[in-house]
Amino acid sequence: MPKENCVIVRAAGKQLDLLRGEASRIAKAANVGWWTDRAEIGTRFCFEDSKSKDLFALTCDSLGISCQGG
Repeated sequence: MPKENCVIVRAAGKQLDLLRGEASRIAKAANVGWWTDRAEIGTRFCFEDSKSKDLFALTCDSLGISCQGG
């Protein structure tokens, strides 16, 4: 799977559940698909377009959860 529209987050438990909900909301609004994969450290959130990925990264920042390209 392509990884150019992915970000890796370090979150667990309720934070990860919150991020899954946000990813779903963002993807639904943009009418695109999304998925998660395990990363070496953290969870990789991937989207079918770059705008959704960028919006998700901003959401992570606003929640105080660190993320990086991945």
